[in-house]
Amino acid sequence: MSIEVRNVSFAYLRGKTVLDDISFQIPDGEFVCLLGPNGVGKSTLFKCILRLLTSYSGEIFVDGADSVSLSAKELSRRVAYIPQSAAAIFNYTVRDTVLMGTTAMTNGLRSPGKKEEAFVDQALKLLDIEYLKDRMFTRISGGERQLVLIARALAQQARILLMDEPTANLDYGNQLRVLEQIKTLSASGYTILESTHNPEQAFWYADRVLAVHGGKLIADGKPEKVMDAALLKTLYQIDVSIEALHDGKAHVCLPKKLLQ
Repeated sequence: MSIEVRNVSFAYLRGKTVLDDISFQIPDGEFVCLLGPNGVGKSTLFKCILRLLTSYSGEIFVDGADSVSLSAKELSRRVAYIPQSAAAIFNYTVRDTVLMGTTAMTNGLRSPGKKEEAFVDQALKLLDIEYLKDRMFTRISGGERQLVLIARALAQQARILLMDEPTANLDYGNQLRVLEQIKTLSASGYTILESTHNPEQAFWYADRVLAVHGGKLIADGKPEKVMDAALLKTLYQIDVSIEALHDGKAHVCLPKKLLQ
C-alpha cells in the first residue's frame, strides 16, 4: 500500500505553524526514514496521517483513498502505528498482547476467533519470536518488547507501518535486531515510515530519507544522495564528517572535533 501527503500544514496555536506545506509520496514496499530535531513535527505528521489530528490543511491519501473518506476501522486496516515503547499496565502474555492488534477486524463485542489467532501466529513467525508467545510482556527485554509491538501491528493486517523512533532506549544489539526485522518487512512489501534521530540508521537501512526542519520538508531522496554534512548541520546544529566505508556500501558520521 502507498501513502501520499499533499500540501499538508498544521498549527497547534494561532501563528505557530508546525507543518508547513509538506508533500511526499511513499510507494509500496519502501522503507523511509524521517529525520529532524526534537519538536520539529515528526510525531505531529504521524498524528495527521492517523487522523488523531484532523484540523490540518491539505490532503492525505492511503492506498489511493483520501483518508477523510475512510472510517476509523477502515483506516486501521491500512495503517498501523508502532510507538517508541509501551509500559505494560496489565501483565498480558506476548500472545495476548499481539492479539490486541486484531480488534480492527472484529465487530461489536465479538471475541477474536480462529482467524484472528492465525494472524497472531503469522506475525510471531514472521518476526521469528514464536518462542516468546507464552512469556509475560513485562518479563521480556526491551528489544523483544519492541518486536512484540511490531507483531501487534502486523496482526492488525495493515500494510503501512508508522514507527515513532522504534529503537529509542534500546541497546546497540537490540537496535540492529529491530532494524533488520524492519528491513525484512519492507522487502516483503510493507510500506514503512520510521522517525529516527540516528542518521546512520538511515544510511544503513533506509531506501529513502525525508528531512524536516522549520516545518518544511528540506530533503527527500536516497540517503547517500541527500544526506551530507550541510544537511546534518542544519538539522542538528553540529559539524560532522560523513565517511564512506567498504566502497561506499556503508557510511558513518563522525564529529569533526574528534578529527582535529
